[in-house]
Amino acid sequence: MREDIYEKNDDLESIEFLKKAKETLINEIGQVIIGQHDVIEQLLMALFSRGHCLLIGVPGLAKTLLISTIAKILDLKFNRIQFTPDLMPSDIIGTDIIQDDPTTGERNFRFLAGPIFANIVLADEINRTPPKTQAALLQAMQEYKVTVGGKTYNLDLPFFVLATQNPIEFEGTYPLPEAQLDRFMFSIQIDYPKFDEEIEIVKSTTSAFEPTLKPVMSGADVLRLQNIVREMPVHDHVVQYAVELVRSTRPNDGNCPDSIKKFISWGAGPRASQYLVLGAKARAIIQGRKNISIEDIKAVSKPVLRHRIITSFNAEADGITSLNIIDELLKIVKPREPA
Repeated sequence: MREDIYEKNDDLESIEFLKKAKETLINEIGQVIIGQHDVIEQLLMALFSRGHCLLIGVPGLAKTLLISTIAKILDLKFNRIQFTPDLMPSDIIGTDIIQDDPTTGERNFRFLAGPIFANIVLADEINRTPPKTQAALLQAMQEYKVTVGGKTYNLDLPFFVLATQNPIEFEGTYPLPEAQLDRFMFSIQIDYPKFDEEIEIVKSTTSAFEPTLKPVMSGADVLRLQNIVREMPVHDHVVQYAVELVRSTRPNDGNCPDSIKKFISWGAGPRASQYLVLGAKARAIIQGRKNISIEDIKAVSKPVLRHRIITSFNAEADGITSLNIIDELLKIVKPREPA
């Protein structure tokens, strides 16, 4: 760890530490990735909150390049898993193999670790593999460990899963079950670049120039930043707003407005409230602020809630999406006054 940049800090100095770290990361990423500033910030917020991300975007938007670039500048081990219909759980987490002992002639089982044993794992096109294989990620994402043959193996920390989905091609795919979707802190929509950004992309990728990336952090730095986010206090009225916003997505709850009950089949669970608060804390801190505000909750509401709200047939018939519902709830649900 570079002592001239990263020093031991407390309170406000810790916030400045995280803000500086974020700026350094974004500058390095900018050498390879043009634009996508909101996506990059959301990825960093999830990383510093110990969350996982679902990336949704059409092919060719540099999703894989973005993730591998983040792994390089964080000096973390990166593995990419291409999810296919014939992929088996053992192809992800690993398997026991029989190995001969040349000295004794005995045969013993030896665990051969799968690609899940990395700090940053890219599950590419996760919806192209059956639910049985998708479920192989569940224990790893929640508990940072995997179990094979009755034996449990711990994963190295930090551990960050990013899964991609193609939003325009559904033939031969397996939609992620709600239990798996709920494990992802953010669902991030990656859009096409702006005109001037695409010009810059074409220029940089059709020339002989190759940027040189240098690690600016270590795994220990990331773990420290995650602790800073977890330890930062948050006012009760901010937590109450996050909980009320989540409860208003549940049609059977009294907090759900009558005007949108018909558009929701199932709402978000308690994990959404947790991720709203964590995301808000990470957003405030990486912007150099000690106080987490209602605006921080609102800013992370869409990536946290969009994949946790199950719309009804009425919503589909009226062309109402989960994002429309979130927009409406942000207008209806009013924060309480600070105590």
